[in-house]
Parts: sequence; C-alpha cells; structure tokens
Amino acid sequence: MSYVGPDFDPPQPRRSRRRPLTVAVAALVPGALLGWLVYETVGGTGGDSKATVRTPASSNAPVSPTVSEPRKAGDGNGEQPSPTPRTTTSAPAASGPLKGKVIVIDPGHNPGNFKNTAAINRKVDIGTNSKECDTTGTATNSGYEEARFTLDVADRMRAILQRQGATVKLTQDGDRPYGPCVDERALIGNEAHADAVVSIHADGSAVGNRGFHVILPGSVHAGSADTRAIVAPSRELGERVAGTFVRVTGSAPSNYIGGGTGLVTRTDLGGLNLSTVPKVFIECGNMRDSKDAALLTSGAWRQKAAQGISEGMVSFLRG
Repeated sequence: MSYVGPDFDPPQPRRSRRRPLTVAVAALVPGALLGWLVYETVGGTGGDSKATVRTPASSNAPVSPTVSEPRKAGDGNGEQPSPTPRTTTSAPAASGPLKGKVIVIDPGHNPGNFKNTAAINRKVDIGTNSKECDTTGTATNSGYEEARFTLDVADRMRAILQRQGATVKLTQDGDRPYGPCVDERALIGNEAHADAVVSIHADGSAVGNRGFHVILPGSVHAGSADTRAIVAPSRELGERVAGTFVRVTGSAPSNYIGGGTGLVTRTDLGGLNLSTVPKVFIECGNMRDSKDAALLTSGAWRQKAAQGISEGMVSFLRG
C-alpha cells in the first residue's frame, strides 16, 4: 500500500521469552509510553520521508504454491464492469473456540490490477467522496508484489482461523481479473455480517522507514458513510492485532507513522468508511526498505505474520 493516491487500499498467546514486552503490549498502554516500551524492547531504525511506488517490475520472487493464480484478463486496459460481490468461503471446522464466528480477510490489491488499469482507475463512491476503484499496490526492489504478499498471508490466515472453528471468507483469492473495488471490499464484509474484518497490506515508503502499523477507522458521518458504531470495537480489534503481531513476529511498530504506537486513525479510506462491521487495515512492513523486504519475502516470516494477525483476531472475538 502507498500513502499517495486512492484507497490503498492497515488461541491463546504462546509463551514468549519477551514476557515484559507481551505484558506491556497486552496492557495496551496508550500513547508514547507503549510505543517506547515496545520499540525499545524489539529495536528499530530511524527513517526519513516516504516515497510512493506505483508500478513495480514483474515479480520473479517465489510465491507460495498455496496461493491461487488470478485468471488472465482479456483486454488489459479494457473497461470492465464491477463484479457482483462474491467471496471465497472456507467451511468452518467442526468445533473450536471460534465456532459460529465469521471472519472476512481482505487481501489488498490484486496481481491482475496492472493489466486492468482502466478498470481500477474508474471512480467509485467511498461515502464521503469518490476515489479510484483500486490501485496496483507497491513491490520490493526485487519485484515481489504487494498483491502477491497479501494473498499469501491471507491464505495462511485462512488455514489458521479455520482450525479455530471460524467461517472464513476472502474478498478475493486470485480468482478474478482485477479488484474488487474498495466499495465492494467493504460490502463483502457487511453482507457477511462479519464479526471481524482485516485488510492485509504492505507499505511503499522510503528507505529507512521500517515496522508495521494498524490503521483504525475514524468517526465518519457523511454521505453514505457512517462509522460511528464501529469505531470503538475496531480500535479494540486493532490494538489486539498490534499486540500479538509484535509478540509473534518480533517486528517493531512503525518508526515513521503512529508515534511508535503502531496505531493510526484515518478517515479517507473507503474500505473503512463504508464498513458497518469491526474492521482494520494492517501494513505489515515497508516493501521499499531492504531490511523489511527481507522479512516480507520470507515464507517463514509470512507464516509468523499470519499467526500474529490471527491470534489478535481470536483474542478480540473471544473477548
């Protein structure tokens, strides 16, 4: 995800040797104190202003074989109507602590967006104003695309959450030529009456900018957008995801946004503004920084990322 342009569309915890960190984060101490405790414990680097990447090179990086490849589009730049909302659903496990719960995972962007620029550039209503349907996302310097990263993490999360008994729906599974548009992504979670939704992303910021951050919906009441009912539960969801992400991955909160807390509130994202169910975005790291990129391109680390996000959702849903 990049910070310029349209909607860029942000089990029980295991024992950890970083016990003081776990306690500090779990307490969810607001403000700079939380950021300082977590950041000093895990470590981080300084950063500078961020840069935006819009057109990464074709990826030659390895992609998890468990992720479905998207169907090929016909005319790469041909205008295509927005698809009817649809999801890829996994049957819930027979039993588990999340039996009866519905989780929607939103893998940001789509590997096919690059070939369908006219379709993703058309404007859609995000409640407060209009923005492009979707964007291409960013990529590492070696060409590993954000859209492939998000699909891989989402696929791993689906397996983890199914084992907890949840019904898991994906907004896309590499099964469509582009998108879905940001308004449809929100609609999928709403129509599923999801108990929690998380949108998976990776940032495209400047070298030296490192770490993750979770994006929370701000209070919006304008046009067709009304987030007032989901602001509080979404914040709780985001805090729990941030806490478990630190503990499981060992990654520090962002050193360039969020004041060290790993939490950012925004009111300009259609995927959040149009949601009527608890929802957050997570930017798992900065693809344009070589140190973060080394993590994001590691299958072992992506498994940790999926586990960390999933554990936060489980914690939220179990109360």
